[in-house]
Amino acid sequence: MTQSGAGEAEPTTRRTGRAYRLDAGRTVALSTAKAAWWTLNGAVARAVTRPTQGPRAQPIAPGAPAPDRSVLRRAWKEAFAKDAADVRAGLYPSPERLTSPLRALATAIDFVIDARAVDRRRRAGDGVEVRAEVDAAAYPAYYRQNFHYQSGGWFSSQSANRYEAQVEALFSGTAGAMRRRALSLLARALRDRDQRDLAIVDVACGSGAHLADLKAAFPRACVVGLDLSCAYLATAMRRSGAAGVQANVERLPFADNSLDALSCIYLFHELPPRIRPLAAAELARVLKPGGVLAFADSIQRTDAPELARLLELFPAFFHEPFYESFQTTDLTDLFGKTGLVEEASDTAFLTKARLFRKAP
Repeated sequence: MTQSGAGEAEPTTRRTGRAYRLDAGRTVALSTAKAAWWTLNGAVARAVTRPTQGPRAQPIAPGAPAPDRSVLRRAWKEAFAKDAADVRAGLYPSPERLTSPLRALATAIDFVIDARAVDRRRRAGDGVEVRAEVDAAAYPAYYRQNFHYQSGGWFSSQSANRYEAQVEALFSGTAGAMRRRALSLLARALRDRDQRDLAIVDVACGSGAHLADLKAAFPRACVVGLDLSCAYLATAMRRSGAAGVQANVERLPFADNSLDALSCIYLFHELPPRIRPLAAAELARVLKPGGVLAFADSIQRTDAPELARLLELFPAFFHEPFYESFQTTDLTDLFGKTGLVEEASDTAFLTKARLFRKAP
């Protein structure tokens, strides 16, 4: 069993080609074990909850054929292959870490037990249960939801601790590999920079899996995680060893033109359409001229028409009230209006990463 985590990595200039190859081999081996483990966990959760049965079990995706399993399998494998190739190229150290069998088993049991509560909300169509538990004045209304129908929304330590298990089970062990498409683009963009001069913020860092990867890839840089949830931020800081700041993406607590790089992973599909331009403008504001944003989120139907039905089913099975509007958002145009120009992109399975640069 494996998990993603941070580890102090030697600066890339001190590592050898052999070390990179060993890291890549380790990544392949552990990723394979991780994929098998989380695929099994996902299958157990589905068997317990039977999501294709009961009310709201058959959402309609008119005109979209069922995705070809062979296409899904190739895309799934490609995510791991790209991850290993980047480790081999020295862009970042092997991200997978061994964990104890007892800890892995405890995590799996907690995930499966909680899946029943998640399924109860799905069947009832209840995605706002958390609003009764959270101070309305402290958080935006759109934030106070049980995204994915998860227990506790973004507001409990239990939710933060099981979030990574939930997404890995959902995506059969590829969640980390998909997120690291953004890290790959960022590492390439900053490869010739002295890390000691870099200030990098992971915006909406969640429970910290990507923040941990950032910290491992840039061990000498100033790496900070930012999130609106106290519970998730505490988990992220513990997992990564990075500093943390609690704040809303609509009002980032950083000066104009002050940061060298930002990462933003899986945030924009959970923002209402009216908030996305505000968030994009804030990201652009705090970047230095020439600074870069590594952005990753769900693929859109135009990226993979053959997976359109899968994308249409996602918000029906997992409470995602703003996902459909995200599917029709032109992200290149959205960020372009703030002065951020798209320089590169990459895809892995169900994720597309983009690199934007602020004009010098």
